[in-house]
Amino acid sequence: MGLFGKKESKIVAQQTGKAVPITEVPDPVFSDKVLGDGIAIIPTSNTVLAPISGTIAQVAHTFHAVGIEADDGTEVLVHLGIDTVKLNGEGFTCHVKVGDHVNAGDKLMDMDIEAIAAKGFKTISPCIITTTDDLKSMDCITGDVTAGETTVITYKKK
Repeated sequence: MGLFGKKESKIVAQQTGKAVPITEVPDPVFSDKVLGDGIAIIPTSNTVLAPISGTIAQVAHTFHAVGIEADDGTEVLVHLGIDTVKLNGEGFTCHVKVGDHVNAGDKLMDMDIEAIAAKGFKTISPCIITTTDDLKSMDCITGDVTAGETTVITYKKK
Protein backbone atom coordinates (compact mmCIF):
# COMPACT_ATOMS: atom_id res chain seq x y z
CA MET A 1 0.00 0.00 0.00
CA GLY A 2 2.83 2.43 0.73
CA LEU A 3 2.94 5.95 2.04
CA PHE A 4 0.47 7.41 -0.45
CA GLY A 5 -2.26 4.77 -0.21
CA LYS A 6 -3.71 2.64 -2.95
CA LYS A 7 -2.79 3.26 -6.55
CA GLU A 8 -5.11 4.70 -9.12
CA SER A 9 -6.66 2.19 -11.52
CA LYS A 10 -7.80 2.83 -15.08
CA ILE A 11 -10.58 1.67 -17.34
CA VAL A 12 -10.09 2.13 -21.08
CA ALA A 13 -12.73 2.73 -23.73
CA GLN A 14 -14.48 -0.48 -24.74
CA GLN A 15 -15.36 1.00 -28.13
CA THR A 16 -14.09 3.69 -30.47
CA GLY A 17 -16.44 6.67 -30.63
CA LYS A 18 -17.52 9.51 -28.38
CA ALA A 19 -17.59 9.08 -24.60
CA VAL A 20 -20.42 10.95 -22.88
CA PRO A 21 -21.51 11.26 -19.24
CA ILE A 22 -23.61 8.32 -18.01
CA THR A 23 -26.40 10.83 -17.30
CA GLU A 24 -26.89 11.23 -21.08
CA VAL A 25 -27.93 7.59 -21.59
CA PRO A 26 -31.62 7.46 -22.62
CA ASP A 27 -32.45 4.82 -19.99
CA PRO A 28 -32.98 5.79 -16.34
CA VAL A 29 -31.41 2.54 -15.11
CA PHE A 30 -28.12 3.99 -16.35
CA SER A 31 -28.69 7.76 -16.27
CA ASP A 32 -29.94 7.61 -12.67
CA LYS A 33 -26.93 5.40 -11.77
CA VAL A 34 -29.15 2.60 -10.44
CA LEU A 35 -26.61 -0.10 -11.37
CA GLY A 36 -23.48 1.99 -10.87
CA ASP A 37 -21.51 4.89 -12.29
CA GLY A 38 -19.34 5.37 -15.33
CA ILE A 39 -19.50 6.61 -18.90
CA ALA A 40 -21.22 5.68 -22.13
CA ILE A 41 -19.80 5.53 -25.62
CA ILE A 42 -21.61 6.38 -28.82
CA PRO A 43 -19.73 3.87 -30.99
CA THR A 44 -18.35 4.44 -34.48
CA SER A 45 -16.83 0.96 -34.75
CA ASN A 46 -18.19 -2.58 -34.36
CA THR A 47 -15.36 -3.88 -32.18
CA VAL A 48 -15.90 -4.15 -28.41
CA LEU A 49 -12.77 -4.58 -26.28
CA ALA A 50 -12.22 -5.39 -22.62
CA PRO A 51 -12.07 -2.11 -20.69
CA ILE A 52 -10.08 -3.66 -17.83
CA SER A 53 -8.11 -6.81 -17.07
CA GLY A 54 -10.04 -9.44 -15.17
CA THR A 55 -12.27 -12.49 -15.34
CA ILE A 56 -15.48 -12.68 -17.35
CA ALA A 57 -18.13 -13.01 -14.63
CA GLN A 58 -21.22 -12.82 -16.82
CA VAL A 59 -22.21 -12.90 -20.48
CA ALA A 60 -25.85 -12.19 -21.25
CA HIS A 61 -27.36 -15.04 -23.29
CA THR A 62 -28.42 -12.35 -25.78
CA PHE A 63 -24.80 -11.09 -25.93
CA HIS A 64 -25.78 -7.47 -25.24
CA ALA A 65 -23.91 -7.27 -21.93
CA VAL A 66 -20.70 -8.54 -20.33
CA GLY A 67 -19.69 -8.38 -16.68
CA ILE A 68 -16.02 -8.41 -15.72
CA GLU A 69 -14.54 -8.86 -12.26
CA ALA A 70 -11.32 -6.88 -12.47
CA ASP A 71 -8.13 -8.28 -11.03
CA ASP A 72 -8.53 -5.81 -8.12
CA GLY A 73 -12.08 -7.04 -7.40
CA THR A 74 -13.88 -4.10 -8.99
CA GLU A 75 -16.95 -5.17 -10.98
CA VAL A 76 -17.44 -3.59 -14.40
CA LEU A 77 -20.47 -3.92 -16.67
CA VAL A 78 -20.34 -3.26 -20.41
CA HIS A 79 -23.86 -2.90 -21.80
CA LEU A 80 -24.11 -2.71 -25.59
CA GLY A 81 -26.92 -0.45 -26.75
CA ILE A 82 -30.24 0.35 -25.12
CA ASP A 83 -33.04 -2.26 -24.99
CA THR A 84 -30.88 -4.48 -27.23
CA VAL A 85 -31.85 -7.49 -25.11
CA LYS A 86 -34.92 -7.51 -27.38
CA LEU A 87 -32.69 -8.44 -30.34
CA ASN A 88 -32.07 -11.90 -28.80
CA GLY A 89 -28.42 -11.85 -29.82
CA GLU A 90 -28.97 -10.61 -33.38
CA GLY A 91 -26.24 -8.16 -34.34
CA PHE A 92 -23.77 -9.44 -31.73
CA THR A 93 -20.89 -11.91 -31.98
CA CYS A 94 -19.37 -12.98 -28.67
CA HIS A 95 -15.69 -13.92 -28.36
CA VAL A 96 -15.54 -14.74 -24.62
CA LYS A 97 -17.24 -17.00 -22.08
CA VAL A 98 -17.69 -16.95 -18.32
CA GLY A 99 -14.43 -17.81 -16.58
CA ASP A 100 -12.14 -16.47 -19.31
CA HIS A 101 -9.39 -14.10 -18.17
CA VAL A 102 -9.03 -11.04 -20.37
CA ASN A 103 -6.54 -8.22 -20.50
CA ALA A 104 -7.61 -4.63 -21.14
CA GLY A 105 -7.84 -4.31 -24.91
CA ASP A 106 -8.72 -7.97 -25.64
CA LYS A 107 -11.70 -8.49 -27.97
CA LEU A 108 -14.97 -9.23 -26.15
CA MET A 109 -17.58 -8.86 -28.86
CA ASP A 110 -18.49 -7.52 -32.23
CA MET A 111 -21.58 -5.31 -32.40
CA ASP A 112 -23.11 -4.55 -35.80
CA ILE A 113 -23.93 -0.92 -35.03
CA GLU A 114 -25.48 -0.24 -38.45
CA ALA A 115 -27.83 -3.24 -38.29
CA ILE A 116 -28.78 -2.50 -34.67
CA ALA A 117 -29.49 1.18 -35.44
CA ALA A 118 -31.46 0.17 -38.56
CA LYS A 119 -33.80 -1.84 -36.30
CA GLY A 120 -34.46 1.33 -34.27
CA PHE A 121 -32.22 0.64 -31.28
CA LYS A 122 -29.82 3.16 -29.74
CA THR A 123 -26.20 1.96 -29.94
CA ILE A 124 -24.96 4.12 -27.04
CA SER A 125 -23.10 1.69 -24.77
CA PRO A 126 -22.57 2.23 -21.03
CA CYS A 127 -19.45 1.04 -19.22
CA ILE A 128 -20.04 1.24 -15.50
CA ILE A 129 -18.49 0.24 -12.21
CA THR A 130 -21.19 -1.61 -10.29
CA THR A 131 -19.21 -1.74 -7.03
CA THR A 132 -19.01 2.02 -6.47
CA ASP A 133 -19.42 1.59 -2.69
CA ASP A 134 -15.88 0.17 -2.70
CA LEU A 135 -14.40 3.31 -4.26
CA LYS A 136 -12.66 6.23 -2.61
CA SER A 137 -12.70 8.30 -5.80
CA MET A 138 -13.71 8.04 -9.44
CA ASP A 139 -13.22 10.36 -12.42
CA CYS A 140 -14.74 9.99 -15.87
CA ILE A 141 -13.36 11.40 -19.10
CA THR A 142 -15.53 12.33 -22.09
CA GLY A 143 -14.88 13.18 -25.73
CA ASP A 144 -13.45 11.24 -28.67
CA VAL A 145 -12.01 7.89 -27.58
CA THR A 146 -10.19 4.95 -29.12
CA ALA A 147 -11.06 1.42 -28.00
CA GLY A 148 -8.40 -0.19 -25.84
CA GLU A 149 -6.30 2.98 -25.71
CA THR A 150 -8.12 5.99 -24.25
CA THR A 151 -8.57 5.99 -20.46
CA VAL A 152 -12.22 6.85 -19.75
CA ILE A 153 -12.42 6.15 -16.01
CA THR A 154 -9.83 6.43 -13.26
CA TYR A 155 -10.60 5.26 -9.76
CA LYS A 156 -9.11 4.52 -6.36
CA LYS A 157 -10.47 1.87 -4.05
CA LYS A 158 -11.05 2.53 -0.34
